[in-house]
Amino acid sequence: MSGTGDTAAGELPPYAERVLAVAELIPAGRVMTYGDVAEWLRDEEPPEGLPVAGGGGPRQVGRVMALYGGAVPWWRVVRADGRLLPGSELRALAHYREEGTPLRAASQEAGDHIPKLDMRRARWDGQRNGGAAP
Repeated sequence: MSGTGDTAAGELPPYAERVLAVAELIPAGRVMTYGDVAEWLRDEEPPEGLPVAGGGGPRQVGRVMALYGGAVPWWRVVRADGRLLPGSELRALAHYREEGTPLRAASQEAGDHIPKLDMRRARWDGQRNGGAAP
């Protein structure tokens, strides 16, 4: 996560603000997929003061996280298959272990021995009570 994306006036595009706001809501030890965040933004009213216009799918969420996600808990917005972010696996893994995020042991075939997220247990459904996704 570079998190170094700058805009001309130092302001984030409205969609980026909304994506980052969702990332900050995800509780420690839980994750949402890029698609979950995109769906959340389609279903929810934007916070007061942020425009409704603009949006996208999982790829757009991923792009926002790559450009601007360094200041939020970027490791909580993940791939749907549970694989850790390529190039940032060890940094993300340290966060997951610190937060107690459910992990699955790496398979014997995995040459890197990096665990995957246990998506069934780690996925957050966006409810304030911290419930798991259905």
